[in-house]
Amino acid sequence: MASSDAGTSWGSEYQVFLSFRGPDTRTGFTDVLFHSLIDVGIHVFRDDEELRVGERIDESLLQVINNSRIYIPVFSRNYASSQWCLCELAQIVANTLKSEGNKEILPIFFDVEPNDVKLKTPLYHNAILNLEHEKKLSNEQVNVWREALMEVDAIKGWEVKKYKG
Repeated sequence: MASSDAGTSWGSEYQVFLSFRGPDTRTGFTDVLFHSLIDVGIHVFRDDEELRVGERIDESLLQVINNSRIYIPVFSRNYASSQWCLCELAQIVANTLKSEGNKEILPIFFDVEPNDVKLKTPLYHNAILNLEHEKKLSNEQVNVWREALMEVDAIKGWEVKKYKG
């Protein structure tokens, strides 16, 4: 089980919600982070451990995001190419802004630069454009994602490449 409390249900409050692009970091960085947090007793949500077969992912994830207190988005090379990651991030930012300081975002830049997340380089900028055209998304939806990325980038985060080990 992914949390430190075996009796956890979806309605429970999680201390930490990890947002990450699975193919980029699930079996490496995010896995180490997840286990390090639960080893010290922090109640963490990670989708591959907590999602139940047959549950609607969208509703379940929104409920977990809404009930979490700390959000750790792990920005990786392909994070912005995932509609799910961007939707999670938009919900995270909305929850944080309305929480009046009771929730916080702790961003991690894994194999990306803060300028990528700020949309100042082609990496995330082009990924969002590709999603917009492939999925025929509205400008409104895409702008919500861009604003969420800009909001998170204004928060001091950890740049993994600056740390050894």
